[in-house]
Amino acid sequence: MVRRSTTFRLAALVFLFQIVAAAILLLGPALLLRSQSRTNAVAVAEAVRDDLLATYGNGNYAALAGAVHFRIARRAERTNVLLLARADGTPVAGNIDRLPQGLTLGGPYTLENLTRSGHSVPEAMLVQAVRLADGSVLVTGTVVETERQIMALLERTSMIALGLSVVFAAFAAFLATRLILNRLQASVATLRDVREGRLSRRVPADDTGDAFARLGSEVNQALDRMAALNHELKIATDALAHDLKSPLTRMRAALDRAAQAVADPQAQSFVDQALTESERLMAIVETALSITRAEAGMGRESFADSDLSELLATVAEIYEPLAEDHGRAIVVKAPPALHLRVHRQLLDQALGNLIDNTLKYGAGTITLSLEPKAQGATIIVADEGPGIEAERREQALRRFSRLDEARGGWGAGLGLSLVQAVAHLHGGTVELEDAAPGLAVRVRLLAPPIPEPG
Repeated sequence: MVRRSTTFRLAALVFLFQIVAAAILLLGPALLLRSQSRTNAVAVAEAVRDDLLATYGNGNYAALAGAVHFRIARRAERTNVLLLARADGTPVAGNIDRLPQGLTLGGPYTLENLTRSGHSVPEAMLVQAVRLADGSVLVTGTVVETERQIMALLERTSMIALGLSVVFAAFAAFLATRLILNRLQASVATLRDVREGRLSRRVPADDTGDAFARLGSEVNQALDRMAALNHELKIATDALAHDLKSPLTRMRAALDRAAQAVADPQAQSFVDQALTESERLMAIVETALSITRAEAGMGRESFADSDLSELLATVAEIYEPLAEDHGRAIVVKAPPALHLRVHRQLLDQALGNLIDNTLKYGAGTITLSLEPKAQGATIIVADEGPGIEAERREQALRRFSRLDEARGGWGAGLGLSLVQAVAHLHGGTVELEDAAPGLAVRVRLLAPPIPEPG
């Protein structure tokens, strides 16, 4: 899952909200209980302190010492912490043996670990020390050991629960993203099938009425509109081909008759030039129409099982005499048999364009290679000529684009565009690479799906 993807962000958002909610619900009460427990303990200690100070103010030092002894003896107040000490720190009465070290006189209640008389282990206590008028010191407080243990246990339990909430939050985020992906799967699968040639596929009907159902409905409407436009384009291109070919054919016939009737040698050269240009115009029209139809996905109904190895051998045999006229050779490197469902006529035309290009602008041996792939095959046409610079290869694939060194030829810049359109018709791609030396054109063909019946 890509970090910048919406799916990852949604999963992270669900996870974060789950963790924040769990932290608030688990740690919030623990903090409130700790604060409330301290407040209650301090209130109890302050009540005892105020009562003892009132006794001291109404009586004398001896009365205060007696009150301290009395409170220590009462079982109901056994959590009280009391100490009355002289000015030099000598204990007079109380249940702790000495003044706590570092305790600030008159300061707030602080947490100390002290040992009470008759106890063997220290306990947590909230204590405060005040100096009396005669210089003696009164320490009052409350034992909070039990509360502290309970709070520690509560905190450990909360941390364990928080750790479990992390696991549950991650699981919830995973389920949320999987639910969304599963709801989108139907639309994605339909678009993928349409891209691969199953033009009749549509998103299954969904009556939930949610956003995913609306998305599926919009996809189906877009595909229906695309199918209608594709049909209209087919009709338009067929009509255009007919409308263009008819006058061009008549013009060619007229030029042929003129060539037979003309007697002036100078006029004959002009007629021959007109014939050549008419042939070129016919080729441009045929190629442009083939590109348009291939890019629109027309022609998949003509796909048939073909032996690509035999196809390459046949193309090499056809162009071998022409290559010999240029002092070149054609070599085929292909496995014994590799079958794939292709449009044989268009693929022949695309390979012919590639060989024509290398005969015009390349050099050395022309190599036709065939590499089997997991879901198709790759056809490579390579030569040993100057090649095409890396920064100009994208331009070479554009329709009607001609590189400077090709300006002297009579091509219209449609050869590689047709190759790319044929590869697209077969669900593949075209890549121009350095053959070191020369140019290698890699035509990737994917195995098309079996046509749906009907």
